[in-house]
Amino acid sequence: MKLIAHNDPLALTGGQYGSENQPGVVFLANDADALTLELGGVTRIDLHFPKFTDGRAFSQALLLRRRRGFQGEIRATGDVLIDQLVQMQRCGFSAAVLRADQDVAHAQRQFDRFKAFYQGDVEKKPHFVEAQPA
Repeated sequence: MKLIAHNDPLALTGGQYGSENQPGVVFLANDADALTLELGGVTRIDLHFPKFTDGRAFSQALLLRRRRGFQGEIRATGDVLIDQLVQMQRCGFSAAVLRADQDVAHAQRQFDRFKAFYQGDVEKKPHFVEAQPA
């Protein structure tokens, strides 16, 4: 997962900061239906977390990856905390703009701590399915 600091210039090109003016970038409000989004020409979708307790963007990312088959970048914006990042990646996010008080180095350690999971996620099958002979 690509981690972007809040003050990084890349953070200013996404989400509520102006993605609507960039070709191929869509800002999807967290109350919008991800299944009805027109994906033609879209290379990045920014999903917004208005506060860390609002998890609707997790569901949107999962729907975009699994049901819609979206292969482009899905970026988390807004109130993005370090402890949400591993779950974001497992739901289909490929980039995250961290909240201003979050440190990118600390965030990367989350991925170093949790390298494998028994359960499946948006990209991988569960270990018990992979272990069965074909």
